[in-house]
Amino acid sequence: MLRKSATRLFLSAALAAGLAACSGGAPADAPADAPSDAATPGDVAAPVDVQAVLKERHDNFEGIGDSFKALRGELEKDAPDFTLIAAKASDINSRALKIEGHFPAGTSVDDGLKTEALATIWQQPEEFKAASQKLVDESAKLVTLAGGGDKAAVGAQAMAMGGACKGCHDKFRLDDKK
Repeated sequence: MLRKSATRLFLSAALAAGLAACSGGAPADAPADAPSDAATPGDVAAPVDVQAVLKERHDNFEGIGDSFKALRGELEKDAPDFTLIAAKASDINSRALKIEGHFPAGTSVDDGLKTEALATIWQQPEEFKAASQKLVDESAKLVTLAGGGDKAAVGAQAMAMGGACKGCHDKFRLDDKK
């Protein structure tokens, strides 16, 4: 019993430390006076609610998927609504900026959790960061292109953005359909 309690305490502390390290506060391109959620030295880390982390992460990715589906559906129309496409691309971009902070240590499938996050995320953090940044960059390009109203260019960029999603899924997400 004591060992189980010690293990839980250790896991909670590790998750808290990982969350603090991953959340990082305001994005790098945020104004200097933007509020930051980063802990200051000397703060006591609050225990991490693993289920809340998993739900927030899941909901964020579901939102990305829903926006991408709506965006693709709009591109199938003869006269797509580029304002809607830009809004959905902007939603994806906003959600993509949150991805890196959704993966505190101890929240992979290898930790016995019901998730599709592979341990590769923590084993290759720079590659994961680059993959999530690619989605940020590709979705930002899509927002810009949607303003021009060129269906072919927007469609090609939507495919590039989808490729960013696939690249991350291929390496960092459990394929439970095999």
